Amino acid sequence: MEHKEYTERYRPLSPWAYVGLTVLFSIPVVGLVFLIVYSINGSNINRRNFARSYWCSLLIALCFFGLVYLFCMIMGYSMPDMTQILQH
Repeated sequence: MEHKEYTERYRPLSPWAYVGLTVLFSIPVVGLVFLIVYSINGSNINRRNFARSYWCSLLIALCFFGLVYLFCMIMGYSMPDMTQILQH
């Protein structure tokens, strides 16, 4: 199927669109605004789903680093200790 046969709502995104959206979402404040807007906006289903999957990956990364931080606190490491260990 050609891209012209799809309606705008179901039009697939090009690989460069995914790269551009990833870069856009990585910008601190502007990316967060666009991420929220694209997660809610239904004008393109593929863009909305990609924004939602980006939220999921952020949540997974946050949980992982939270668990690592909790593990380090339980083991008795503090952040200054960790920076000294990483510097050597």
